[in-house]
Amino acid sequence: MARHSDITGRYVYVDVEGHEYRVYYEEAGQGIPLVCQHTAGSDGRQYRHILEDKEITSRFRVIAVDLPYHGKSLPPDSKRYWEERYQLHKDWFMKFWISFIKELELQRPIYMGCSMGGHLAGDLALNYPESFRACIGLEASMWSGDMDKLINEWWYHPRLSNDSKPAMMLSLCSPNAPEHRVRETVWMYSQGAPAVFSGDLVYYGIEHDLRETAGQIDTSKCMFYVLSGDYDWSAYPEACKALADAVPGSSYTLMKGMGHFPMSEDPVQFKKYIMKVLEDIEQRSHDKAA
Repeated sequence: MARHSDITGRYVYVDVEGHEYRVYYEEAGQGIPLVCQHTAGSDGRQYRHILEDKEITSRFRVIAVDLPYHGKSLPPDSKRYWEERYQLHKDWFMKFWISFIKELELQRPIYMGCSMGGHLAGDLALNYPESFRACIGLEASMWSGDMDKLINEWWYHPRLSNDSKPAMMLSLCSPNAPEHRVRETVWMYSQGAPAVFSGDLVYYGIEHDLRETAGQIDTSKCMFYVLSGDYDWSAYPEACKALADAVPGSSYTLMKGMGHFPMSEDPVQFKKYIMKVLEDIEQRSHDKAA
């Protein structure tokens, strides 16, 4: 008899700023919705180990999205996208997630994202606290520095190949992580569409900036958590902790021995950290409802 995964995948049509996007997502489980955003230039496969974890999916409905232009979510038919340079902008990114959870009729889900998705946790908690019960930022900081030169002169270079990106991502992984999981993480980066990674960095390295507004995040409306790996040299631990310290009532966790892609490079160790966060959200949600 064939052995099948419990994960199911399907498409949903999401309207953002007058354009209809056919968005692919995978889900598993039941309970409090947990929506997951991948890193720059990658896709929802980064969360497959969480989707297949029966302890997590027995208590949470886990949903991992391929952002438009990534993975199985193609660009929209209504745009001549081949004539323009792809760039991910903060307002569009936030509106996408609000539209997505509306289409799926999710009632105040937990949002979790890593890297650029981790940055978005802060922006969503600040601007849309009524839409999420909690936002979890993995490898998230207030600001990534000015990446304009990096984006426009390095990562947008016409000779940059899909070998270059995986090589860089390999350096972001922890040396303690299982090699087959690290190679799986890197493999995903060998498949991205041209210039999508550099386009994502427009949000990650230019538009995202919470240095003056992080303190305005209201954790009484939306719980806020930051987790970072001590081997991550991109969103390094001091920067991630500074974000959490700036948000009253937030929580910070240092994930020892982990790198920039905790959910895919070392899912077993990551679970030990993320379960504590999910259980805290679960308990606090129960207390509020009582």
